[in-house]
Amino acid sequence: QVQLMESGGASVQAGGSLRLSCVSSKVPYRHYCMGWFREVPGKARERVAVISVGSGNTNYEDFALGRFTVAQDSAKNTLYLQMNNLKPEDTAMYYCAANTRFSGSWCWGDIAYNNWGQGTQVTVSS
Repeated sequence: QVQLMESGGASVQAGGSLRLSCVSSKVPYRHYCMGWFREVPGKARERVAVISVGSGNTNYEDFALGRFTVAQDSAKNTLYLQMNNLKPEDTAMYYCAANTRFSGSWCWGDIAYNNWGQGTQVTVSS
């Protein structure tokens, strides 16, 4: 079981930037999946960006392409999500997640992320 804790959420104006962080407990594998997801009340949780830890390969949802960047610092056991040019529709609770049973392209395939943080709120005003 991987423990995850997000931080960095805030209220910002449209066009602004935020960097979310997710500190994890130490994972005893070199290759595994981590990602950022978001959820708005009344809607299904959606994937934002995922990374295959070890290779560093990433995958983004269309709405995140060109605006968001996911990165992982293994030395600090920390996953980041840099979000630029934020829009009101980016308002959501953002969650960090991990799946230590898969890596590579499986990370953005049809797998279940079974370790979750408590979330951090991002609010973007127009």
